[in-house]
Amino acid sequence: MPLWQELPLLLVVAFCLAVLIRTFLLQAFYIPSASMENTLLIGDRVLVNKIVYDVREPARGEVVVFRGTDNWDPENVPQQQGSFLGRLGRTIGDLIGVSEPGERDFIKRVIALPGDTIACCDAEGRVTVNGYPLDEPYVTDNSSIDIPPTPGECRSRRFGPIVIEMGQMFVMGDHRAVSQDSRCQGPVPIKNVIGRAFVIVWPTSQWAGMPVPKTFEKVPRPLALPGGPAAAREAGPEGVAARGRTVAAEGQPVVPGKFDFFVPFVGVLSHRRVRPTRARSDNVGSVL
Repeated sequence: MPLWQELPLLLVVAFCLAVLIRTFLLQAFYIPSASMENTLLIGDRVLVNKIVYDVREPARGEVVVFRGTDNWDPENVPQQQGSFLGRLGRTIGDLIGVSEPGERDFIKRVIALPGDTIACCDAEGRVTVNGYPLDEPYVTDNSSIDIPPTPGECRSRRFGPIVIEMGQMFVMGDHRAVSQDSRCQGPVPIKNVIGRAFVIVWPTSQWAGMPVPKTFEKVPRPLALPGGPAAAREAGPEGVAARGRTVAAEGQPVVPGKFDFFVPFVGVLSHRRVRPTRARSDNVGSVL
């Protein structure tokens, strides 16, 4: 077959493979806001592992992309593209991670998990998880400790203490002075997580992994899961959640896997037939 006849077929196959990878395995996301500076800068692109949380739960300190609940006010409302070419451009942009952000998609750092008690601040103005003060050198331009906390606003550094319920997580941006996060918008359902951001791929000069800060390794386990024995029974004696994913047993901290990078490539071969329900963004190319 001549090359000119093979080329359209190759393009179609390549496009289908890209769509499958984007939908189930990996996706590039564009960063349009300053809420995660200086970890992520405006214009950065990150790769998000969309299958890792099908085999384990999120861990404290990981940067995740998630779908905000109705309580979360969108920080960016994408412009509507009315024409066919406009919609086509948006679709292609979503595919490669350079389009305008979806209004309900966010990227933040996981700070606390079910059973954790989180508060701010200790005597030195630090966030505490289960009484342990976090050392957060990644935080840029922290919120003011002098402003009293106001419901619905994230201007104050002070909040809590808050006990995180089953199936929830508490997330915060690294640029605390501008980030709209769980401090004022509430915890996020773990089922809304789309994936873990694990590497910066653009600009190429800033190519870098996104490891979990060591301070989270020292956070003590919570005393008990929220809800008492009933919640523990729901999780199961071996830490198997009711919805089918493995979680830590009562009080046991979740530890990120050392081989998360390989999960998208080997997970498809050994994946369960019945997949747990998680948020799958239908219009995600960039996050807030």
